[in-house]
Amino acid sequence: MDQTVSNPLFVPFDRPLLICFSHLRWDFVFQRPQHLMTRAAATYTVVFFEEPVFEPVQTPVLRRKPVASGLEVVTPVLPHHQPRIEIDRAMAILLESLVASIEHDQLVAWYYTPMALKFTAALQEDVCVYDCMDELSAFKNAPPELQRLEQQLFGRADVVFTGGMSLYEAKRSQHPSVHAFPSSIDTAHFHQARRRQADPSDQQTIAHPRVGFFGVIDERFDIDLMARTAAAMPAVQFVTIGPVVKIDPATLPAGPNIHWLGPKRYAELPSYMAGWDVGWMPFALNDATRYISPTKTPEFLAGGLPLVSTAILDVVQTYGRRGLVEIADAGSMPGALRTALRKGCGEMAKVDAFLSGMSWDATWSAMHDLLKPAKVLRLTKLSRLVDHV
Repeated sequence: MDQTVSNPLFVPFDRPLLICFSHLRWDFVFQRPQHLMTRAAATYTVVFFEEPVFEPVQTPVLRRKPVASGLEVVTPVLPHHQPRIEIDRAMAILLESLVASIEHDQLVAWYYTPMALKFTAALQEDVCVYDCMDELSAFKNAPPELQRLEQQLFGRADVVFTGGMSLYEAKRSQHPSVHAFPSSIDTAHFHQARRRQADPSDQQTIAHPRVGFFGVIDERFDIDLMARTAAAMPAVQFVTIGPVVKIDPATLPAGPNIHWLGPKRYAELPSYMAGWDVGWMPFALNDATRYISPTKTPEFLAGGLPLVSTAILDVVQTYGRRGLVEIADAGSMPGALRTALRKGCGEMAKVDAFLSGMSWDATWSAMHDLLKPAKVLRLTKLSRLVDHV
């Protein structure tokens, strides 16, 4: 049952509170925020604060949904047709009531989107984190004020994390404490794709060989490359799973060897991947992909699939140069996929040796260690301000 803010979450008083402000909904695609926040919940009371939804309600309320031990998703529910300034004011009031309802001895504000600054000005956090997982200003339909708000967030944050090395290089000069944490991997989960298993029902009738992709289908996905490659390889079946957002589904290419299977749960991914022969990442090379570090890269490799990708910089530098991922452009993509299909899994020992140094557990542990000196730094700053006054 949905809960409003009047029903507080009971937690021990000495447990710190972490509020994560995200532009991505918890149930959309299980990725970096979900991996990190589920691990944070072992130490913190974690509130995943989503962007608002608009429904026929009379007054703003918070919808609260526990999703794991120590972690709940909170969604502001606002009346339809509210002016922008009223939205921000309502969000601020809901947030203030939420924080007051949860006993805690310290507060960490964790931002994935600078847009949350529009309603968090009064928040009195002990530590402020900006986990910059993407260059959001380069995405389609990005708010015009996003870059300005990001500069404000750099001024407020005690520590900044980036989702890849390209983003690190772009952001490192904008804050004194920037740390690169590229995409990691839940190895045990994706190792399940290496064993034989029954195909999911909507994949059973698709012939082999199969080339597969999973992820969000948006302006970063090169639909023209998909169409040309599928046309050049009529005997190969192209399977794609994931939600379609920000682009018209009618523009997706169609053909007898192209299969759009829609969104799937994170738990289902290995069963689909187990039935694929090759993975590929047909990303467009545009502003939206300039700084991405796709989480699916190590996930494909952990699943035991040979992988072909377009020349995404972080993929080239981290995986291509080590021979773990084949890099191809539009002209060479059919040939690269044919080679991958012929070679099969290849050097799994080399892949596994590289992936053995990666895990979301290790990533969270390293991030958490940096929060402690960040708190000390903030206390030092406050002390200096008091002394100055």
